[in-house]
Amino acid sequence: MKKILLVEDDPNLGMLLQDYLQLKGKFDVVLCKDGEEGFNVFIKDRFDICILDVMMPKKDGFTLGKDIRKINPGIPIIFATAKSMIEDKSEAYNLGGDDYITKPFRIEELLLRINALLKRISDNGKQDSSLQQNSFTIGRYKFDYTAQTITFEEKQQKVSTKEAELLRLLCMRKNEVLTREEALISIWHDDNYFNGRSMDVFLSKLRKYLKDDPKVEIINVHGRGYKLLEN
Repeated sequence: MKKILLVEDDPNLGMLLQDYLQLKGKFDVVLCKDGEEGFNVFIKDRFDICILDVMMPKKDGFTLGKDIRKINPGIPIIFATAKSMIEDKSEAYNLGGDDYITKPFRIEELLLRINALLKRISDNGKQDSSLQQNSFTIGRYKFDYTAQTITFEEKQQKVSTKEAELLRLLCMRKNEVLTREEALISIWHDDNYFNGRSMDVFLSKLRKYLKDDPKVEIINVHGRGYKLLEN
């Protein structure tokens, strides 16, 4: 079971997040009410990820993040704040934060971000060959993620970075559902409306690139996401 340090000065929100993540995400969540308490708990225990509110008494989230980074430079950190100023986002990433979420947010989105971060850390640590795969065969197509090319017989199609990332996710879930939220969080780090429309455009392009093999198709799974089928 992965262990989360959650530092949130709003007791109602803190307990809501703790209960949800423990129930739905099956995490062990330690809740602290301010930055000082959070730091004291952090140095006495081992955690897999930190979720830090930015606006807190005694020690703010950015200061706490700096202190945590001095002790464990590699631990994933998600900053959460009611502010939406670009300066806050820049500071969060400059401090080495791995993600940034603006209140109010959906708890489901936070869970997706947590899982995406932990999965990325796990993939990098294990170097699992299947998850690190960069070359794929899709029916009669050859997809090279690194070169960002799709090859069909003698014809080669160059694809954009986002198209390559999206197709790679679909390939890794071949014949299984890739949820819309997972794709948006993994690639765009935000599942807002505008990113969703952007992804729809990229999906349309990928369908055109793969239209020459009738045994290959990307289908919509109503209410869930997409599926790359290879018949």
